[in-house]
Amino acid sequence: MTGRDDDGTDDEEVTMRFGFIGSYGSPAQQVELARACEEHGWDGFFTWDGVSLDDAGFGAHPTWDPFSLLAAAAAVTERITLGAMVFAVPRRRPWELAQQVLTVDHLSGGRLVLPVGVGVPIDRAFTSVPGQPTSLRDRARALDEVLDWLELSWSGEVFSHDGEWTRTGDFQLPQPPVRGRVPVWPVGVWDAARPPRRSLDRALRWDGIVPQVRGDSPEDAEPGPDDVRALTAWIAAHRDAPAGPFDVVHQGRLPADPVAARDQAREVADAGATWWLESWWDPTTTTPERLLDRVRQGPPAL
Repeated sequence: MTGRDDDGTDDEEVTMRFGFIGSYGSPAQQVELARACEEHGWDGFFTWDGVSLDDAGFGAHPTWDPFSLLAAAAAVTERITLGAMVFAVPRRRPWELAQQVLTVDHLSGGRLVLPVGVGVPIDRAFTSVPGQPTSLRDRARALDEVLDWLELSWSGEVFSHDGEWTRTGDFQLPQPPVRGRVPVWPVGVWDAARPPRRSLDRALRWDGIVPQVRGDSPEDAEPGPDDVRALTAWIAAHRDAPAGPFDVVHQGRLPADPVAARDQAREVADAGATWWLESWWDPTTTTPERLLDRVRQGPPAL
């Protein structure tokens, strides 16, 4: 998109889309938030994926099935991208995940994306269920195997899989996704001094990355513009080309002032991010009503 600076000169073209994360609220409030995102100019609505969190703060808020919420959101929207930040793939049975993905993908007309990660170790759906992968290494291996299974299922052909965590005989799903595949955005940890190759190489295999730096909270783990710039340079140097579009998905919180919000988003876009996801996670201050008010303000115009 092209805009104009205050001095009347043309801006350089900058393209970035804006999504909103429905961090808290009832199912009805989440669906209303998705509808408001479409009405007020946002490009995407994202829920989140947890079952029973062993945490005094986050555990006080109810959790809902993300695919049910996204199916409902798909029914009341026509344009916006839909997803969750992020799908905890290793604790899901791959055949059930594949059917859920395919259903929402077709219901939405191909608007689903799959931000994916290893899940959080405080979720009792890992720690209270025998046989679930719990160590970071095991969850990472399970993530890769389930993603492999999912991609095989999109062929529409009969397939089987023999892995460490996922072993199945013959399966065949009825048809491929609307666009042939559903974009997958793995979480990738970025450290400019020591790029963690396993995490980053996983993202390079797929369609985008949700970058994080090392931190003790969701806010601490958000990369800054310099991190995004260094990461996108690393991706350009290591990703096979041509390999199709690749999204860099940044999470943050924009200020209420529209000029300040534009400048903050523009800095991240200039660094190489293709998505800004408005991300409010503090359980002591974030309410469904505040989220809806923020959505109604709309995203900044770059």
